[in-house]
Amino acid sequence: MAADSNKSFSPFTTFKDLITFIRNVANDERIPARDKKVVLALVALILIPFDIIPDWIPIIGVLDDLILMALILDYFFNVLDQEILLSHFPWSMKAYTRIRWGARLIAMLTPNFIKQKIWKYKPSVFRN
Repeated sequence: MAADSNKSFSPFTTFKDLITFIRNVANDERIPARDKKVVLALVALILIPFDIIPDWIPIIGVLDDLILMALILDYFFNVLDQEILLSHFPWSMKAYTRIRWGARLIAMLTPNFIKQKIWKYKPSVFRN
């Protein structure tokens, strides 16, 4: 599905597009199966009600969820080649650019040694 800049915004359509986007990325053969499992596990850790650090502890209570989210966003917007993500991205290029900017900002919270340990995907040597 290509990015469509004329798409009208509605919560239902956006949620439906998000589900389709996730499904398409999950079925992409260019992404290693191990990475897909790691992303799924990270999403599950964010969604389950039990945290590594309880949320009621001020500031650091939400830090574990933020780091998990940073890992996921970093994978999609910094590790994967843009061509893979854009081949499935259902929204406009402007939306992609804004999300990528925010993802790169949030991804700075994640130490590089963790990223190198968990991700198997290696970007193209021709990446810009």
